[in-house]
Amino acid sequence: MGRTVEVKVPDIGDFRDVEVIEVLVSPGDRVSPEDSLITLESDKATMEVPSPHAGVVRALRVQVGDRVSEGSPICVMEVEEGEPAAAEPPAPAEAPVQSGAAEAPVPPAPAKAAPPAPAAPVERVDLEVDLVVLGAGPGGYTAAFRAADLGLRVALVERYPRLGGVCLNVGCIPSKALLHAAAVIDEAEAMGAHGILFGRPRIDLDRLRAWKDEVVGRLTQGLAGLARRRKVQVLTGTARFVSPHALRVEGPGGVQVVGFAHAVIAAGSEAARLPGLPDDERIMDSTGALALPAIPKRLLVIGGGIIGLEMATVYRALGSAVTVVELTDGLLPGCDRDLVAPLEKRLRRRLEGVHLGTRVIGVTPRKTGLAVYLEGEGAPESLRVDRVLVAVGRIPNGHRIGAEAAGVRIDEHGFIPVDAQQRTNVGHIFAIGDIVGQPMLAHKAAHQGKVAAEVAAGHKSAFDARAIPAVAYTDPEVAWMGLTEAEARAAGIEVEKGVFPWAASGRALSLGRDDGLTKLLFDKADGRLVGAGIVGPGAGELIAETVLALEMGADAEDIGLSIHPHPTLSETVAFAAEAAAGTVTDLYLPRRR
Repeated sequence: MGRTVEVKVPDIGDFRDVEVIEVLVSPGDRVSPEDSLITLESDKATMEVPSPHAGVVRALRVQVGDRVSEGSPICVMEVEEGEPAAAEPPAPAEAPVQSGAAEAPVPPAPAKAAPPAPAAPVERVDLEVDLVVLGAGPGGYTAAFRAADLGLRVALVERYPRLGGVCLNVGCIPSKALLHAAAVIDEAEAMGAHGILFGRPRIDLDRLRAWKDEVVGRLTQGLAGLARRRKVQVLTGTARFVSPHALRVEGPGGVQVVGFAHAVIAAGSEAARLPGLPDDERIMDSTGALALPAIPKRLLVIGGGIIGLEMATVYRALGSAVTVVELTDGLLPGCDRDLVAPLEKRLRRRLEGVHLGTRVIGVTPRKTGLAVYLEGEGAPESLRVDRVLVAVGRIPNGHRIGAEAAGVRIDEHGFIPVDAQQRTNVGHIFAIGDIVGQPMLAHKAAHQGKVAAEVAAGHKSAFDARAIPAVAYTDPEVAWMGLTEAEARAAGIEVEKGVFPWAASGRALSLGRDDGLTKLLFDKADGRLVGAGIVGPGAGELIAETVLALEMGADAEDIGLSIHPHPTLSETVAFAAEAAAGTVTDLYLPRRR
């Protein structure tokens, strides 16, 4: 059996970032020296790159549309015994220059482009695929499944025993199951004011935990079935790049080296840690909190963002006395203050404390609990709690995947810069989801995953979302998309505001929840919707209509003249549009002159 070599683009003069317009060989083809492997095209010439060896092509490293430079891998060949190693690969055969083209300057390489890093010595390759995906969260499995549907051979690497990544296993899905349980408890309690009285709930933590895990299990098992039907090869373990076209996967079954033509990095993020906190099992991150180790009598939540407030909602309903501290001057930083106000008002009534502009300066473990020391106006100097949840955001996993071995650029924060096709600076490697920047949301990752898969398969595709909705599944829920008023002012955009208070909604009153609000923002220049926010039960479901309206370029009349069913919460969107247009009848607004 011959030796395996990686054939690379030879010296092609001053040309860089040249497009591959034709691949002339396939895996399994036998070639002789000087047989052409690929055809390249620049603005000055087309040229064929010949093989420096006789042997059999085992794997391709390029496809039509890729851009290559000197040293870029072309293919892996098994060279016949006795075949000498070429000291200097043959130069590519250049086609005649078209008239007038000789005087044209060679265009500089794009700023983002960079030749792949020098490949490490080729290890044994246990599996060759067209596309490998690192991470099987919503972005990763979407990329893998879409690529398989487009005919690519796909491998999907996941560190958890089950597909789904952080979101399905220890994030979005288990938290929503527990938030549903919390909502049932809160609604039963609220009905006491209307003559329907229930006893104090008894919490069987083992059964609640088992139900939450069952919800997760059904979804992850479904994903496993979808992967099998698409013939996506699932590898369990952690992956690191060892070259621009190879990954090393270490898992329960040992080590595997995966060779690939394209890769999608969907490695996500992890919970940020606060420096200086002691190592104590009673100090949890969101993953620990979702495991429901116990229901503490007193819980401190550090961080007033989405994750912190959702878990505060859960543990308060289960019986904990919850205190929230937030370093900034408002809950849900970045969200419209009009939307946050009803949520904050309710939280201040129901939680033991909400302290803004407050930092934790120390935690001392004691046998009877944790002594927490605070610094902030109006905050107590210290608290004694049974558990602490640290929910101060998430950080990307860019520095954990050996990206430097593939030549992939990572910024100082661990994010990977990408273009509209989700390409990194290495053209055949893509990145999606949390690891490419804010917002860190599963639905953004899924859409980016489809783009990456389609581009890898040779299709024209780009991530061009005009709005990405965000939802806090608190009580009340808060959802928003597009611009906030503050963002519009900062951008110099004059907006027309339409606001409909849920106190005027029959459906909201029948639910006993008149504290909600629907708010729409329209650009005064062209009348089109540029932003929306909703606070109240089901806000996360209602916001989708406004995303569609923005994407379709709708104005206030388009939304207001679309007939909404009555009585529903969805009609508050139409009423807010009518308020902006000056045609609302379910409110009395001063007549416009």
